[in-house]
Amino acid sequence: MERGVEVVLTTGRSPASVKNLAEETGADHYIICGNGAIVYDLQKQETIYQNLLDKKKVLQLIEICEENSIYYNVYTENTIITKTLNYNTLFYHHENSRKPDDKKTNIHIVQDIYEYVKEREEEDYSKIMICDDNNIIFSSIIKKIKMVKNVDVLDVGHMSKKIIKDGTEEYPLEYYYTEVSSQNVDKWSAILKLIEKLNIQPEEVIAIGDNVNDQTMLENAGLGIAMGNSAPYIQEMADEVTLDNNSNGVAVSIEKHILTV
Repeated sequence: MERGVEVVLTTGRSPASVKNLAEETGADHYIICGNGAIVYDLQKQETIYQNLLDKKKVLQLIEICEENSIYYNVYTENTIITKTLNYNTLFYHHENSRKPDDKKTNIHIVQDIYEYVKEREEEDYSKIMICDDNNIIFSSIIKKIKMVKNVDVLDVGHMSKKIIKDGTEEYPLEYYYTEVSSQNVDKWSAILKLIEKLNIQPEEVIAIGDNVNDQTMLENAGLGIAMGNSAPYIQEMADEVTLDNNSNGVAVSIEKHILTV
């Protein structure tokens, strides 16, 4: 940043969930959240771009999930709305147990998500996450979701694999998932909005990612770098592959392409 490089955390998480990480790392000017649904200026505390799901579309998607008895949760700018702690929300809940109150991801558990959303005033709905550990059930719901007009469905080709640590014990958390957002939401589209504001060119952008929601920025940035722990098909999208997350792959790329130039 001292060299004039903007460092922008670009994530599927909500702004409230990533603000504290941005402050801890010092990358606290702009953040891109909801897989590109929101570009947020932390210093001015304002949204400078958004492409959100409207309330009617959210309710339609909730109905499909409820009719097919599959786990889902709804992301707003500040909160994850869910009925139970499972899959991604279980992971975030465990993360919260090690954080002070002002740095926790806000998870709101409600009995009936459809009625909760229906009765509330208009909110910023960035995405809906759908999860299941049975691939047959999961694939079936994906086909139905893809028939909904004016939404984008993230086509994830692998299971999410996370580890929950409890003292000396480790518990694997594995599940299939997709994320449903408004049409034309992706990380690269959001980056284009930001670099237009910053008056820089796409070829000046370095993107580092490890998942399918990073595809558009890995393929379109001036330099796309995949993490060494990402799936092989993700690595094929990138211009080069760095070390894995446990070997400081991001730092290695920054040293190579920015600090030693």
